[in-house]
Amino acid sequence: VQLQASGGGVVQAGGSLRLSCAASDRTFSRYAMGWFRQAPGKERESVAAINWNGGSTYYTDSVKDRFTISRDNARNTVYLRLNSLKPEDTAVYYCAAKLSYGLGFGIKEYAYWGQGTQVTVSS
Repeated sequence: VQLQASGGGVVQAGGSLRLSCAASDRTFSRYAMGWFRQAPGKERESVAAINWNGGSTYYTDSVKDRFTISRDNARNTVYLRLNSLKPEDTAVYYCAAKLSYGLGFGIKEYAYWGQGTQVTVSS
């Protein structure tokens, strides 16, 4: 599956963005999806994950209650809504797919990756 992430940009602290990740595979519902981010000089980290039908989600502690992951299997797209953004959220955000119905957590669980979209939060 090929993944195309979009929606990044420059926003002031406290602002919002919605990231989208479109998948090329019409069997998109077979994949669990995840969002990851990588800030300059830091390792890539998991941000959020969603299972095949959206019934289960996961968030890393630092984004709980601020970010929301969702998916539309009819549109082969997964979203990440980013609210109450902070400067420390600045990073390149990547979407990833795991051929599994269940949630994926670690980077190594995901075989397919999008190209990344830059999110910059100014203070």
